[in-house]
Amino acid sequence: MNWEKYRQDVLELSQRIVAAQAPIRILDAIKWDDEIQQKFFAAECRRQPEVNADYYRRNPLKFDVAALHDTFRDINRSVTSTLGATDPAGSIMRRMCQEYRQVLDMLSARGTAGFSVISQSLYGRSRDNFHAGGPTVSDLGTLLDSALSSIDERMFLEKDVRDIPTKDAVVLLQERLDRVFNDTSARVRVIESDGIVADAAAGSDYIKMRANTFFSERDLRALEAHEGWVHVGTTLNGFLQPVCTFLSKGTPSDTITQEGLAVFIEIVSFNSHPARLRRIADRIRAIALAEQGATFLDIFNQLCEEGRSRDEAYTATMRVFRGSLPDAGPFTKDLAYSAGFIDVYNFIRLAVRRGQLDRIPLLFCGKLAIEDMGTLAELTESGLIVPPRYLPPPLVDISALTAWMAYSSFLNRLDLKQIETDFAHLLD
Repeated sequence: MNWEKYRQDVLELSQRIVAAQAPIRILDAIKWDDEIQQKFFAAECRRQPEVNADYYRRNPLKFDVAALHDTFRDINRSVTSTLGATDPAGSIMRRMCQEYRQVLDMLSARGTAGFSVISQSLYGRSRDNFHAGGPTVSDLGTLLDSALSSIDERMFLEKDVRDIPTKDAVVLLQERLDRVFNDTSARVRVIESDGIVADAAAGSDYIKMRANTFFSERDLRALEAHEGWVHVGTTLNGFLQPVCTFLSKGTPSDTITQEGLAVFIEIVSFNSHPARLRRIADRIRAIALAEQGATFLDIFNQLCEEGRSRDEAYTATMRVFRGSLPDAGPFTKDLAYSAGFIDVYNFIRLAVRRGQLDRIPLLFCGKLAIEDMGTLAELTESGLIVPPRYLPPPLVDISALTAWMAYSSFLNRLDLKQIETDFAHLLD
């Protein structure tokens, strides 16, 4: 094989994927504008939000779906004809092309029942098992909800007053990220934005923070870990790949692993807290209910009855139905946080158990799906992929994580119900 020609072929095909996916912005294409919320509250939350197929037609996609379909089909064919049907880099690129075509189908189906069906194919369903015969994502949501219900969240929230306005939060987060991403060619920008739903959102080399919002010190630490160390860090690592630049862009499969990594790093760096896990549990339960036929109003009312504020309940429910209709099934992307966490946790635990610690940093070499880790290791050994330049601080020295995961392998074998019986007298 002519190695240099092969590397150039992979790079050119990779760049074609990067260029083709550029106009696709899933969350931007399915968002509900602020007027929807205003009207819903003006109606005293008694009517379904005013979202129908016409709403999406008034907000057309910013690209030609048919043309992009053809582009990804052509790239897929070029990958096979140029690299062969069994090439490892080619297998990942073909998977990406196929997923992007599904994404285009999903966005074309906005405002119809078909949108949710394709979403479940891409991001999964709440009833998906973690392994054959094992618990489901929905089971995890129920377990989280049960565990958190016994915790008085005021113990945590009273210590974390949200008194830092967005303008000050931008400055503080920028200072922290500058210490991690200290290469002048890879500086991460933190900017204020009034066009996002969440408190913060990561881009390629920036983090947007929602305008007119207040943050706590703990919020900033969690955002630094979640949005900065993971989401922006993996994007920059993908950009720095000399050949496999497709690792700078993610498909829905990659999103599942990405969000799982972000939650994992939040937890192992002790930057998460019960309120964040509560939101994750709420989203799982809301998606499960919507899959069973519950409407926006059904779920919103249930969250309010459970003590969520109107704003919290609206935001959680809106995330589940964006792109869809208030009674037409869920957008299931928010399952990624939990499903991805379990995948990442199990992968790292198995890597420690087998002594393959070199596999763990590869999780951060770009946007990737955990199912591709074997292929990515092969590509790294061949020199086609380079190790990540930026790692979350807790993983710069892998020793501590290795010790923790080594113990966790044994802890998972213990019978928690029996332990609860044995220790009951200690907690009375």
